[in-house]
Amino acid sequence: MATRWGIVSAGLISSDFVNALKLLPPGEHRLVAVAARSLERAKSFATKNGVEKAYGSYEDLAKDPDVEVVYIGTIHPYHLPVGSLMIQAGKHVLCEKPMCMSVKETKQLIKLAKEKKVFLMEAVWSRFFPVYHEMTKRIKAGEIGDVVQVLSSFGKSLEHVDRETKRELGAGTTLDLGIYTVQFATLVMGGEKPEKVLAGGHLSAHGIDESTSTTLVYSGRRLASLASTIRADLPSEAFVIGTKGTIKVNYPMWCPESFESPSGKYESLLPKSNHSFNFGNSQGLMYEAVEVRRCIKEGLLESPGMSHEESLTIAEIMEQIRRQVGVKYE
Repeated sequence: MATRWGIVSAGLISSDFVNALKLLPPGEHRLVAVAARSLERAKSFATKNGVEKAYGSYEDLAKDPDVEVVYIGTIHPYHLPVGSLMIQAGKHVLCEKPMCMSVKETKQLIKLAKEKKVFLMEAVWSRFFPVYHEMTKRIKAGEIGDVVQVLSSFGKSLEHVDRETKRELGAGTTLDLGIYTVQFATLVMGGEKPEKVLAGGHLSAHGIDESTSTTLVYSGRRLASLASTIRADLPSEAFVIGTKGTIKVNYPMWCPESFESPSGKYESLLPKSNHSFNFGNSQGLMYEAVEVRRCIKEGLLESPGMSHEESLTIAEIMEQIRRQVGVKYE
């Protein structure tokens, strides 16, 4: 039986997500409905993307009994209210990263999902790329010895993009780009919380973090050095350095197709598609959809690959980064 999706928001990332679903085996995923803040926009999205129904409010989609799981592609500040609405209606939820704007909100959404016994996952799509799976397997097998340090950067020249600069949209490099470097470190460190978070950076004229540099201090003499910015293009690669060698995850580290390690290069190319995508390598959104379907079919309420506990750890690290840099949201 097909996994029955509702799409919340008719924006660019939602378009990429539904086109990624179309790369999966026919009959496994069904696009039941889309909701936007205007019915006209929802209808346009539905017609363009082959979605069965269109709604002019999120509340109407939440009431649709045919919708089994929702993908939330709204801007960050709406994740908690929209996620709560859907969970209260008994829908499973795949929520775009960051799950929420703060640790407090993240805890609130997770608590509600557990109370209502529905599946909830933060859409950190990187986690489900074959490159990440193979990298983790080689690290656990001891190919690079004991992990000593993680180095990771993600930077793009995005000062002209509203969602990266306007406070009311939840702007800032940490929540949008830096989260990918943070989740990479927590993955390599086995989900462990760092003993210290040491961060510095620069604020824009609007008071949002435009550049950050962070050191995470872990037990066992391990470190992670992370950098993100919306002012320039960084290498956007990631390195895991061990006592016996190094793994280099090639650009783009957040949605990679290859890495290099002592035993040789690993490559897993994304499928070609006739559909258009707004962001690079968005075909890879299909990997997280596969995981959501698997978890729901198996009756799981969270994914082992992106657990609630790790979403909280990531939220806590990012909150400390923002606090130390001086970011304050309303």
